Amino acid sequence: MAVSTVNLLPLRASAADPGFVMPMRRFGKTGVEVSQLGLGGWHIGIQKERAESIRLIHLAMDHGVNFLDNSIDYNDGQSELRMGDALKGRRDKAFVMTKHNFRDRKSALRDLEISLKRLQTDYLDLWQFHSIERVEDPDWIFEKHGAIEAAELAKKQGKARFIGFTGHKNPEYHLAMLAKPYAWDALQMPLNALDPHFRSFERLVLPQAVKRNLGIVGMKPMAFQNAPKTGVVTSVECLHYAMSLPVSVTITGCETEERLRTALEAVRTFKQLNSAEMQALRDRLLPFVKGGESEPYKTTTNFDNKPAAFAPPYEA
Repeated sequence: MAVSTVNLLPLRASAADPGFVMPMRRFGKTGVEVSQLGLGGWHIGIQKERAESIRLIHLAMDHGVNFLDNSIDYNDGQSELRMGDALKGRRDKAFVMTKHNFRDRKSALRDLEISLKRLQTDYLDLWQFHSIERVEDPDWIFEKHGAIEAAELAKKQGKARFIGFTGHKNPEYHLAMLAKPYAWDALQMPLNALDPHFRSFERLVLPQAVKRNLGIVGMKPMAFQNAPKTGVVTSVECLHYAMSLPVSVTITGCETEERLRTALEAVRTFKQLNSAEMQALRDRLLPFVKGGESEPYKTTTNFDNKPAAFAPPYEA
């Protein structure tokens, strides 16, 4: 697909480094501004010490990162719990997103209350259906008493401003969700220089999301580190590729200060890549595609949801 120019908004000054400014982008039709760089939620809950997780979140926010990713199941809840502590006194400076796993209304609403309590907030900026990874998922969600009813209730009650869905398994499942009669606010998908070669979200889903003016969340910009491990692209090049796509925010994992500073450096040095530059990065990685081997979240079950979704019929 042709590279589209992203909609850059006024820069956000860094509290930690006056010489650094974080570009902001419009989050689709919501009109909300989010940081070009987002902080991956799974990675922020794996530190040995809780205080280190909080320190990294604060460091990211002090550099203008306001988009905070999370999920109810990350690190047995530690990612949400630690983020909740980090948000004390800073909630108004963050765009908080978390995800839920179940496909029925009752279980989804239960998970919503758990997430709100852990995150120490009375509302989420974005609540997402986590990992659409089965061909049945879209139909299950929209069954009677399915989880779409929980999403609507959450918005009506003011507990979730926006609703979206995520997934990294198969772009066809994303297209099936978009085909449902629902006005989605956002979606999340893997976008990196390996993706266009195999079961591509960039080629199949991204144009549809742009057409609908959704808040587009790009994840796995380094393909779970498999792209830079090839030795033919750097981490910064991977981030520049992902950020050059027409996305609202690019989420990356920053489990250490070194990785966070690498991501911030990618923002600092970012200049939109042109079509030829984008294709050159794709070409460099082509020998490593190997039928999706470098994107195991597409081809294995190792990245799937652990709590099994329950098939209908659902309880009221």
